Amino acid sequence: MKKEKLLVIGAGMASVRFLEELVEAGGTQKYEITLISKEKNIGYNRILLSSLLAGEVDFQGLDLKSPAWFQEKKITVKAGSEAVLIDTGSRQLWTDKEKIPYDKLFLATGSIPFIPPLTGLYDEAGKRIHGVFTFRTIDDCLNILEHLSGATKAVVIGGGLLGIEASYGLCKKGLQTTLVHLMDHLMEKQLDSPAGALLKKELEKLGIQVLLKTKTTRLKKRGKKIKIEFENNKEILADLVVIATGIVPNCSMAKKSGIAVNKGILVNAQMESVSHPGIFAAGECIEFEGQTYGLVNAAWQQATIAARSLLDPSWHSPYRGTVPVARLKVAGIDLLSFGHIEPKHNEEVVLYTDSKQALYRKILIEGKKITGGIFLGSSQRALEILHFYEKNLPLPCSPQEFLIEESTGRKDEPIENKPDDFQLCNCNGVTKKEIIELIQKGCSSLKELITKSRAGTGCGSCKNLVQRLFEKTMKNPTVDDPSIHYYVSSIPLSKKELIEEIKKRNLQSVSSVFNALAGGKEDAHSKPALASLLKMLWGKSYKEEPDSRFVNDRVHANIQKDGTYSVVPRMYGGITTVEQLRKIADVAEKYHVPMIKITGGQRIDLLGLKKEQLPAVWKELGMRSGHAYTKAFRTCKSCVGTDFCRFGVGDSTTLAIAIEKRFQGIECPAKLKLAVSGCSRNCAEATTKDIGAVAIGIGWEIYVGGAAGSKVRAGDLLAVAKDQQEVLKLIGRFIQYYRENAKYAERSYGFVERIGIEKIRSAVVSPSPEEAVRLEQEIEKTVEAYVDPWQTAQKEQFPHQFEALAQGSNNFS
Repeated sequence: MKKEKLLVIGAGMASVRFLEELVEAGGTQKYEITLISKEKNIGYNRILLSSLLAGEVDFQGLDLKSPAWFQEKKITVKAGSEAVLIDTGSRQLWTDKEKIPYDKLFLATGSIPFIPPLTGLYDEAGKRIHGVFTFRTIDDCLNILEHLSGATKAVVIGGGLLGIEASYGLCKKGLQTTLVHLMDHLMEKQLDSPAGALLKKELEKLGIQVLLKTKTTRLKKRGKKIKIEFENNKEILADLVVIATGIVPNCSMAKKSGIAVNKGILVNAQMESVSHPGIFAAGECIEFEGQTYGLVNAAWQQATIAARSLLDPSWHSPYRGTVPVARLKVAGIDLLSFGHIEPKHNEEVVLYTDSKQALYRKILIEGKKITGGIFLGSSQRALEILHFYEKNLPLPCSPQEFLIEESTGRKDEPIENKPDDFQLCNCNGVTKKEIIELIQKGCSSLKELITKSRAGTGCGSCKNLVQRLFEKTMKNPTVDDPSIHYYVSSIPLSKKELIEEIKKRNLQSVSSVFNALAGGKEDAHSKPALASLLKMLWGKSYKEEPDSRFVNDRVHANIQKDGTYSVVPRMYGGITTVEQLRKIADVAEKYHVPMIKITGGQRIDLLGLKKEQLPAVWKELGMRSGHAYTKAFRTCKSCVGTDFCRFGVGDSTTLAIAIEKRFQGIECPAKLKLAVSGCSRNCAEATTKDIGAVAIGIGWEIYVGGAAGSKVRAGDLLAVAKDQQEVLKLIGRFIQYYRENAKYAERSYGFVERIGIEKIRSAVVSPSPEEAVRLEQEIEKTVEAYVDPWQTAQKEQFPHQFEALAQGSNNFS
C-alpha cells in the first residue's frame, strides 16, 4: 500500500508531541513524514530557555528528541527551510528552497514575539538596532549570550512570565538588570495586585530592579550602549535590551494561503482546519472557540488530539479547551496560578498571607468547588488544590486547612498515598496511575519511565514526585536497569568492578581501558570520568592522554564564555602577603586583565586571559594553582580564628592552611570545597561545605555533605575530633572513601544522601584497623604524587596545548 505524504510544518514542542503520538499509534506505516523547520535547531524544550541563559542547563539539556530518533522513525527532517506558501488546490508546499507535494498537513508554526511600537527600534535599513533582542528561540538565547562579553547592564521590557525568566537569567550572569513593565503589577494575567507586589519584592531580593507603570517609548544608540527612554521622561543607559512583551500566533503563512484565520488558525474540536479538511494544526498558532493558547500543556493536549484524529477520523475524544495553569520557578520563587484570579460571580475568596516568609495563597470557591487560585511561595498542598480544580471535585474539608499549613502543622500526603487520578505532571497531564502502570509493565529505570510517560519533560518541576513514586513502587530489584549502576555507560561494569579489572590488567591510560574493556570502541563522553578514575588509582604512573580531558583540565585554567581564561592562584586558607598581592597587580597590569575578582573561596581571580598567555602568567606569578577549574579539592575557606577574633576558640587559619597544603589539587569525582570556622558562629560557613570543621573548645566538629549552591543542604556531623591532627586524618579518610565510591560528577551532598551518614561514619570514623590503614595509605600516596601543574607547564608533553583554540572547537580540544 502506497503511503500518503504528510508534511509537518514547524519543529517545536507541539510538533514533537504530534510526531510522538503519531509514531506510537503506527502512523509511520500509513504516512511518509517530512518535517519542515525554519529553525536549524529542532525539537527543543522552549520552557528551559531561561535556564540555558542562566547557565543552569546546557544545549543538550534542551533536547526533546535526538537526531537519531527522527532517523530511526524514518522521518525526513528539513531544518533551516522556511515554509512560504501552501497551494491548497494542488496540495503543494512552497519553501524558500523547493516545492513539496503533500496529502495531509500538520501546522505547528507557533508564535512570534509581540513587538511594541518603539521609536528608534529599527535602523535605516529596517533592521533592529544592535543590542536589542527578543527571547523566544535558541537563536535568541545564543545572540544574547554572544552579546554579554563586556556587558554590565541589561534592561528587559515586559513583566510577564518570559520577561521575569529573562531577567533572572541575565541577573544570574552577573548583569545589573532592570525589568520594566507597563502595568501596575507583574504578571497581571496570572496574579492579583498583592501577589504581584510580593513577587516584585522577591525579584528585588535577587538583585533585579523592577519599574512598574513605566511605558518605554524610544530606544537610541549611544556608542555601543542603548539609551532607553520612558514616557515619564526618565531614561536608562544599558548594554543590551530584551523585549518580552508577549506573543502573537504565527499564522501569516496560513492566512496568505487562504486557510481560515482570525487571531489564529481556526480549528474544530478534532484540531482540523474549519476551512480545509486534511489540514490539522495545534499549539500557539491556533484559535479554538475564540481562544488562543500560550502554554505548553495546551499545545501538547492539542497535538495528541490532532495525531489521533488524523489517523482515525472516527476517533472521538474532542478538544474542549485547556485549563490555564501558569508556573514560575526562579531561584527559589515558586509560583502556581490557575483559573480565575478575581471573583467573577459569587465566589468566596479565601486568603492566607505571610509577608515575612513571602507566602501568598488565595483560592476562589463556588459552592465547594475551586474556580481559581494563586500560590506564591513554598506550599506542600498547592498541587493537591490544583487536582481538585482540574477534576472539578468538591473540597473534602475547610479550605483554610489547605492554605494555613504552618499553623495547622498538617503536611501534604506523600505521593504514594494520593489517589490514582492525581496529576503529577501538569505540562503533560500524567497521573499517578499512569506512572504506576508503566512501572508494572516493565519500566525499570527512572530515565525510561520519564521517557515513556513524558512526566518531567516540560518545566521539570514534577521530577522529584516521579522519582519518589518510582522508588516507592519498585519492589523487585531484579527488574532494575543494570546500566544505572555502570560507572560509565560505555563499559558494563560498576565502579568497584571496573577498578578491579583496571588493576588486574594494569590499565594505566584511557585508551588502554577502551581497548581492553570496550572492544577498542572509544566513547568521548566516558573519557573524563575514566581519566579521573585512573588518576586516582595510579597517581604518578597514570598515562595522560590529551583527548581524555576537558579543555579546562588540559590547560589548567577555567574557560570563559568568550573563549578567554580565568587564573586563580592558591592562597592557603585565604591568607595572602604583600609580595603576592604585588605580583598579582603587576601581572594584571602587564597582561591587561579585564577583571580582577575576589572569589567566594577567599582568593583573587584574574579573568579574561588568552590561552597562549597562561604559561607566562603562571611563571610571573610564581604561585601555585588554585585548581578553580577541575573536579578536585578546590579551596579551604577560613575565618580569622584565634589570631585576632575575640570569639575564636580554635585556630582556624592554621588548620585551614594545613588542610589546603595537604589535599591541594587532589582529583575527586566532583569538586570539593572546604571551610574551617573558629567557633560556633560559623563565619566561614563550614556547615554548608562539602567538608567543614567547626571549633567547639574541646575539639573540632567535622561536617560532610553540605551545599550552598543550586541546592542548599546542611552537612551531616561526621565526628568530633580532639585535635587538628585527627581532623586531618578523618578528612583524608573521607576524601579517599568518597573518591573510591562516588559516581563521577556526584557532589558530596548527593553522595552522603545516597550512601547514608551512618554507613559513612562506620567506613571512615570506625573502620577495621586494616581498612583505616588502607584508606590512610591510599590518600598518602595521592598526596605524595601531587605535582603542581603551573610549576610544570613549560615541561608539558603536549607542546601545542597552549595555542589559541580554533573556532568552533569542542570541550575536549
